[in-house]
Amino acid sequence: MDVGDGDWRRVADVVNRRMDALGVRQGELAVEAGVSTAILREIQQGVIARRRGARTLRALSTALGWHPEHLDAVLHRRVPPDPVPESDPAQDAVVVLLRTVVREIRGLRGQIGELTALVGERERAVEARGETTAERR
Repeated sequence: MDVGDGDWRRVADVVNRRMDALGVRQGELAVEAGVSTAILREIQQGVIARRRGARTLRALSTALGWHPEHLDAVLHRRVPPDPVPESDPAQDAVVVLLRTVVREIRGLRGQIGELTALVGERERAVEARGETTAERR
């Protein structure tokens, strides 16, 4: 479901007020929700350059501690659903641990990307010098 039509200014206002209330920064919320900072910035400004999927709003709603359909309801001027009931502490600990693991995996992906780029640069430099693998040894 696309959510391109609706009151994006209202969504921006609600998101910005919630971020202020929680003391969360843009980068932190983007990571928590699994969206890019560029997408979050568009939403915060109420200026949507292209249609956004419902998944983005659900992810942001959840990361802000709301019911997954909260921002979709705001967008379409409906009453947001009640918040999801609190889970038990054991489940909360697992969720925190899983979020930590996800952040670590994202960090490792970034490092792998950087290493891949460095290896590619090294290979191009070697090729430019005309060396073969045997000659380098």
